[in-house]
Amino acid sequence: MSNERPFQELSENLEGSLCRPQRTKCKKRPSCSGGLDIENTPNELIQQWSPPHKKLLTSAKGKENEENIFVLARRPRKRRESSAGLCWDSLPDELLLGILSRLSLQDLLRTSRVCKRWHRLAFDESLWHSVDLVGKAQLDAELGQVLSAGALRLRCPHTCIGQPSFKSTEKLRIQHLDLSNCTVETSVLEDILLRCRHLQNLSLEGLVLSDSIIHSLAQNTEFVRLNLCGCSGFSPKSLAEMLKSCTRIEEMNVSWCDFNNLHVQAIANNIPSSVTQLNISGYRQNLTMEDVKAIVKRCPNLTNLDLSDSVLVTTDSFPVLQELSSLRHLGLSRCYQIHPASLIDFEKFLNLQTLEVFGLIQDSYLPILCKGLPHIQINTQPFSTVARPTSSSRKDRTLWGMHCRLVYKH
Repeated sequence: MSNERPFQELSENLEGSLCRPQRTKCKKRPSCSGGLDIENTPNELIQQWSPPHKKLLTSAKGKENEENIFVLARRPRKRRESSAGLCWDSLPDELLLGILSRLSLQDLLRTSRVCKRWHRLAFDESLWHSVDLVGKAQLDAELGQVLSAGALRLRCPHTCIGQPSFKSTEKLRIQHLDLSNCTVETSVLEDILLRCRHLQNLSLEGLVLSDSIIHSLAQNTEFVRLNLCGCSGFSPKSLAEMLKSCTRIEEMNVSWCDFNNLHVQAIANNIPSSVTQLNISGYRQNLTMEDVKAIVKRCPNLTNLDLSDSVLVTTDSFPVLQELSSLRHLGLSRCYQIHPASLIDFEKFLNLQTLEVFGLIQDSYLPILCKGLPHIQINTQPFSTVARPTSSSRKDRTLWGMHCRLVYKH
């Protein structure tokens, strides 16, 4: 980094002489009475009224300089320019931010150590709107810095999270957050989510939560996607209160949580009507036909419904599910009370596109069923994608289909 000053105008005006004027002998003027040719010339008046002559600023010290008169003057200084052309310090903040926005995550962090000004600019919120930390095994204070820098999108699944150590109590700007299967203390998670008020997409898959965390989630009324797959540690009451508060949810995954029948009832009786995709699989004896009817009644616009691994769901659910005119994707895998021969009844579901019935039919019977239901793709997706973020194994480094600019490379 050059230490040169910003460009300045260094040229100066020429200064006066550094020497005294030369002493010269004055010739005697001819007398007016000397002849007729100058008799009428007003020499005295001409000399009196004429402007004074400028004296040359010369060096005339000593007799040796009497014949060699020279003038002294100071030359103007040349502009000092850095060897690289422009000086970085002269660039405005807006231009530097444009340059920094082209840097990778590692280069941006190196740049922040150059000087105080660059540190301030390197952590400008406009540069940290989307961050992908997949592959970062440990996150401590760095997580607090990234979130406090104004990140809107953060992706860090399968990470061991220590203490973020926030320096202020200000609310975070984060809107899209993936903490799936992280190793994190519940108290640390409470501290993070307590600061969130603008969450739209959130994945806490596989984490141990608390009623305090669910209460914090209820403050985020702009939720669109919520993935709580495999979560535990909170009560049916707090779950019901959150669902009453978050009335804009479109995709919700509450599969395989540590729920009892009261949790399932809290979902069935309080799920917002805005939900169009729901994964409520994995509840075996806890999801009843009454719960299915309540869900269908509260969410008439469902397009994707997964009821897999619920042994109390029978063929009696087919007329109920047929009320969902927008249903495109249905999961009934391992619902063992459904007889394979009854699956042909799905020919009545004219808008249904995919049907997952893993564990209900043998591979030898699958071609026969596909022939009887030509408009439906059967057993094409063994895993549900409802409300789940983009898989961390994908190379496009996106989060719910949104690109992340700053990417951690290990």
